[in-house]
Amino acid sequence: MTIDGRAVAAESTFDVINPATGAAFAKAPDCSRAELDEAVAAARRAQPAWAALPFEQRREKVAALSKILEANLDPLMRLLTQENGKPHGDAQGEIVGAAYYFMTAAQLSLPIDVLEDDDDRRTVIQRVPIGVVGAILPWNFPVLVFAFKVIPALLAGNAIVCKPSPYTPLTTLVAGKLLADALPPGLLNIVSGGNDLGAWMTAHPGIDKIAFTGSSATGKKIMAGAADGVKRISLELGGNDPAIVLPDVDVEATSQRVFWGAFANNGQICAAAKRVYVHEDIYDGFLKALITHAQGIKIGDGAMQGVQIGPLQNKMQYDKVKELTADCIANGYRMHVAGDPPTGAGYFLPITIVDNPPDDARIVVEEQFGPLLPVMKYRDEADVIRRANDSPYGLSASVWAKDPARAEAIAAQLDVGYVYVNTIHEQPLTAPIAGHKQSGLGEENGNVGLLEYTNARTITVRKRLAQAA
Repeated sequence: MTIDGRAVAAESTFDVINPATGAAFAKAPDCSRAELDEAVAAARRAQPAWAALPFEQRREKVAALSKILEANLDPLMRLLTQENGKPHGDAQGEIVGAAYYFMTAAQLSLPIDVLEDDDDRRTVIQRVPIGVVGAILPWNFPVLVFAFKVIPALLAGNAIVCKPSPYTPLTTLVAGKLLADALPPGLLNIVSGGNDLGAWMTAHPGIDKIAFTGSSATGKKIMAGAADGVKRISLELGGNDPAIVLPDVDVEATSQRVFWGAFANNGQICAAAKRVYVHEDIYDGFLKALITHAQGIKIGDGAMQGVQIGPLQNKMQYDKVKELTADCIANGYRMHVAGDPPTGAGYFLPITIVDNPPDDARIVVEEQFGPLLPVMKYRDEADVIRRANDSPYGLSASVWAKDPARAEAIAAQLDVGYVYVNTIHEQPLTAPIAGHKQSGLGEENGNVGLLEYTNARTITVRKRLAQAA
């Protein structure tokens, strides 16, 4: 762990599992309450001096951190594959993406909004740091989401205590130490542990804001835990993201894009296409094209050359997808299974496409977060919009059409935070993401996301003192 700029070995450890083998390959430090207290105290000591720096200086220092990630790309990539399971190419893309996001810090700014300024009075809104941020990271993109939390927190003048997922702690621990060495001691602290550590952080009186990415169920617990201290919170949570395919698309080209929108990272993406609605006129051909794409995919250990999809990241998620698959079988849904995953050890599953299950099927209603995809028919646009919105989640959606204006008109009726039209998982890193309904609270990324790490301070100045009569 990194606490106050020092490498700290915890008294106890826990196993880190390689999901390609199902076996432990390393141990990670298990942070105690006392060590968390040390990290928070260090952050509170470091924060005032950092906040006192002009924004431009903070921005310059944060942007320079990108070079550290780039210089350590290969070892970080290999470690990420080992603990997360994703293929080397995807792991490299995640590290490069995180480095690029640090560079985009140079594009962000903290505005001072002038509400009025006349001869008599001036009123402005300033954006000031919150204090100490507790960042709690997910296991699917640990390094990229680390960047999503650390960058705005630092830019806004805060200090950070960061906790990676216990499933994928190692790459964040290593990358965090490298970055912390380039910053004032105590500004960036990395601690690791299980669910208890997250609960301690949420309730800690020395932490002023919690920034969390993960499941909606855990997000609700964080909201409850933060209530006593009225902590600021931002939550990027789960989704059940619909993809709507209009009848005028090029079936071959669009099916390939939708396939990877659903199955990239083995379906373990918050904004993955998790239920696909295809117009009845092209349904059969589109379904066949999806199955054909699936049949050509190589599934295996992410460290092996040519592998396109690795294992599920952990046993919990593996069991959940297997349980949803069993429910589909028990209900007699038509299923198309493709891919040839390794047998034996490891959390490998084939790609499975569920053919037109009913709207109340668990695979349609629940977020699967794995290689199991329901594809459904629809007849008219009003009906598919209603079905797409019929979910407690509202993270993202995608609409696919030859006519982008027609697709955009549908996009404007979807109750989600981000809609892709004729693309998916393609957005500028300066674009904010804000989950609707149970998919989140607050906004992440870009200038709008930066404001989530600030408090507003409004100042009104009367320019002329009243004179006694």
